[in-house]
Amino acid sequence: MSTTILGPDGKSRCRWCGAAPEFLDYHDTEWGFPVSDDHRLFEKLSLESFQSGLSWRTILAKRENFRAVFHDFDFDRIARFTQRDIVRLLKDEGIVRHRGKIEAVINNARLARELVRKEGSLAAYIWRYEPDMGQLAAPQTASTSAESLALSKDLKKLGWKFVGPTTVYAFMQAMGLINDHVEDCVIRARVDRARKNFRRPGR
Repeated sequence: MSTTILGPDGKSRCRWCGAAPEFLDYHDTEWGFPVSDDHRLFEKLSLESFQSGLSWRTILAKRENFRAVFHDFDFDRIARFTQRDIVRLLKDEGIVRHRGKIEAVINNARLARELVRKEGSLAAYIWRYEPDMGQLAAPQTASTSAESLALSKDLKKLGWKFVGPTTVYAFMQAMGLINDHVEDCVIRARVDRARKNFRRPGR
């Protein structure tokens, strides 16, 4: 089976972005482009944990609702959530109402705040796990990597929840720590340029 499909402009793209209409824009403008903003990184890690056992289409459709109830993923504000907030979120049909995952976001927000105090930023910590591009498997042939295993292990050691290596690998793909667009995808070169011009946090 081909790894690409033709987009509306007649150019090749990663096959997965044809699975739902809303995937194309996400694929073309977000997925794989490097991110250094702490709130966006925390958002994506949180949404990947919510996706566990579900489809990304479900999460993407609810993303604006997630952003609204979690204060645009400002982890300083989320860290102050109480039991009352958990009850409120469990009643909100606009998000995934899973107590464990909601509690994990609050727990992780408190730990993200600690990481920022120690590391200067969440981005500086996360980007230390950027893999050596020469050692990567072919795009989209893996669901984990040595780096996602290491980052997952370290986050868990710090007390983070719902950050297994597959979740972390999907996060790394989306946030541009690796360029996992297939070779023939028209967006791959754009991501390469963005990564080349990207200033790595903490360096």
